[in-house]
Amino acid sequence: MLRARRAARRWACDVRPKARGAATGPFARGDARVKRWSRRGYTEGPYGQIHYRHEGAVTQIRGAIVLLHQAPMTSAQYDNVLRPLAAQGFHAIAIDMPGFGMSDPVPGVPRVEDWAAVVPSVLDALGYPDAVVLGHHTGAMVATEVGIQFPDRVRAVILNGPMPVSEQERTEFMEGLHQTERTITATDDGTQFNMVHAARTGLAKGTVTLARISEYVVQAFEGQGAYWHGHHAAFQYRHDEKLRRLERPALILTNTGDVIYEHALAAHAIRPDFAFAALEGGGVDVVDQMPEDWVEAVTRYVSGL
Repeated sequence: MLRARRAARRWACDVRPKARGAATGPFARGDARVKRWSRRGYTEGPYGQIHYRHEGAVTQIRGAIVLLHQAPMTSAQYDNVLRPLAAQGFHAIAIDMPGFGMSDPVPGVPRVEDWAAVVPSVLDALGYPDAVVLGHHTGAMVATEVGIQFPDRVRAVILNGPMPVSEQERTEFMEGLHQTERTITATDDGTQFNMVHAARTGLAKGTVTLARISEYVVQAFEGQGAYWHGHHAAFQYRHDEKLRRLERPALILTNTGDVIYEHALAAHAIRPDFAFAALEGGGVDVVDQMPEDWVEAVTRYVSGL
């Protein structure tokens, strides 16, 4: 862990924000809803239809970048960065993972490995032989798995908040938060919505507008899968073992205010050969809290490939 901390301080790709810890996107400037920039599409995948939103075109100079959301959210997590990524020359493609948003679910209880299987179908639909694959939190695990399962379709992987956990952490999750999440189901008084709203408000700590918080709650319940599926799959995934198997170029992207920042440092200790970038501040909602810095970090890494 100490080695990873030192690496975080000295890595040349370290990114400093324009305003330390400040939210800079539209969600930090009042309660107006963000303009919906992205186009939408569907394609057939291994479990049914896959929904995605995208900005840019096949003529973009940097090619495709696939964006995989955290759980329990949807591709709408990336609403605030799709257009800025396109402006940097990417065809930005955000996918609803199976069971989330408008994508059909995996039969039974899903695994990270199942979610990874849909990415080639989207690339095929849009005419791409390969792409940079980026994932945030649970999405970072899925991005790792895409790189392992389909290395020929992956130019590079960006792991925004990887999370290798210990067996003790896995057990604590199963005995604690997992049991709570299994209670988040339909109720006669809407308690489930209040529970998620309270959790997301607590994580945002005043850096995200109430309008956007409400959207987070909608995203959490939009899919056909059970609420608990996302984090359950994440904690069952052996990210430490899978990181050792990943053979594609990779960037570990994190931010110092993230609740799993220490896990990102641990991931870099496992793979010190991976590039590393740490934004200063932010939180779980970094793409809304500091979108300009986030897009800059992504663009900077891909420019060097």
